[in-house]
Amino acid sequence: MNIEDTINKDNLPKHLAIIMDGNGRWAKQKGLLRAFGHENGTKSVRTVVETSAKLGIENLTLFAFSTENWSRPKLEVDLLMELLINSLKNELKTLQENNIRLNSIGNLDLLPKSAQKKLQEVIENTKGNSRMVLTLALSYGSREELINAVKNISNKVKNNIISIDNIDESIINQHLYTRDLPEVDLLIRTSGEHRISNFLLWQIAYSELYFTDVLWPDFKEDDLYEAIISYQKRERRFGKTSEQIK
Repeated sequence: MNIEDTINKDNLPKHLAIIMDGNGRWAKQKGLLRAFGHENGTKSVRTVVETSAKLGIENLTLFAFSTENWSRPKLEVDLLMELLINSLKNELKTLQENNIRLNSIGNLDLLPKSAQKKLQEVIENTKGNSRMVLTLALSYGSREELINAVKNISNKVKNNIISIDNIDESIINQHLYTRDLPEVDLLIRTSGEHRISNFLLWQIAYSELYFTDVLWPDFKEDDLYEAIISYQKRERRFGKTSEQIK
């Protein structure tokens, strides 16, 4: 029996999120420029997207570029933007063949115009797909997202659109980038780091966290299967006792 056969298809995370970390270290270990790490990381993206869709995962969110990443050397940022554009061009066929809808969250206005245009093209071309929603977090920072939500809600209170007494979790959810997505069930981070790094802070309140030492360019199907099997072995209580859940 291979590892995929041990997965319970009735207990999959409805929303899987991944912090794809370790491209630079992967390249450094091989004596290569960081660019080669990022390029090889795109192969793992394709593997994880196709494998997630095959398993039946409904929502996959990938942390592709953070608000903090803008502070990296210009040459690396330019390369990452070029990789984004090329990946969008090259992967449209894969998305269509696998019936996957592309979505994106973050401060997208900061992206180069060419990247914004290609991103919107692929989102538009895949909007009718229904097997899985693939969300790319681009120029994304969770604190910025929460600040924007507070500002928007405050403005609506000021203009008597929302009563302050009615502000609850659902109101906040409606003002986040992820308003159309369910809460994250499983968050994976690669490369041995044990940090959240300003990613989906509100949305992972009750997520199961899975950390692996595998660097992102080396993350393959079996690594994803192992993370999901670990998730399926856990008891999710959401503040209740085991007896209450049973």
